Amino acid sequence: MKSKMIFGFHAVTARLRQEASSVEEIYVDTERKDGRMKDLLYAAKGANVRIIQADDARLSAIVGTRRHQGVVAKAGEISLALNLDELLDAIDGPPLLLILDGITDPHNLGACLRVADAAGAHAVIAPKDRAVGLNATVAKVASGAAETMPYITVTNLARTLRELKERGVWLIGTSDDAEQGLYQADFSGPAALIMGSEGEGMRRLTREACDVLVSIPMFGSVESLNVSVASGVCLFEGRRQRIVKAKATA
Repeated sequence: MKSKMIFGFHAVTARLRQEASSVEEIYVDTERKDGRMKDLLYAAKGANVRIIQADDARLSAIVGTRRHQGVVAKAGEISLALNLDELLDAIDGPPLLLILDGITDPHNLGACLRVADAAGAHAVIAPKDRAVGLNATVAKVASGAAETMPYITVTNLARTLRELKERGVWLIGTSDDAEQGLYQADFSGPAALIMGSEGEGMRRLTREACDVLVSIPMFGSVESLNVSVASGVCLFEGRRQRIVKAKATA
């Protein structure tokens, strides 16, 4: 099993909770004696995970950044979903998906995973040729969501969008020049929100595959939002609509 390094309290704690058996060892800062560290060490010892004492310099060298918070774990890869069909077949109720077209910054991807998890999305999908991948920085920014949110990369995004449409998933693209506003879109059924990269937006084939394009109403002086913030706004609108529909049919 291929191993990777994850760091930060949220990411390491989330992995211990989800699949402690995949954690091979944890490096901890010898200088940290606070309650947060004590709780993590207690969880690690309860899972029989090897603890290795290290100083700040060694931890920074392992992960290439000083933003490790004093904890780094070596862990095996875990599979949240093998493929799109497997994911869709396992979903109970209408799927809510986030599709990222052209997001290559690890901080943006980590934040998108975090908001997708918070909004109850079922998966994040991205093309292999225009995606950053799940590295240590993504896991740190995601604050544990990289360990719980299925992240599926596909070889051909246009083909994947066609397959989603064949499965009855409504494709909702986002664009600043869309005539329809976010709050007029219907997220209550099977839906996939598509976000393009900041600046360039969605690629042409991705845009053409959308069933509808929507824009986020802007009421202040700024003209646009960070992709993770925009994803959160749209996904939570989708979640709100689903809550309203569920109450109406209860």
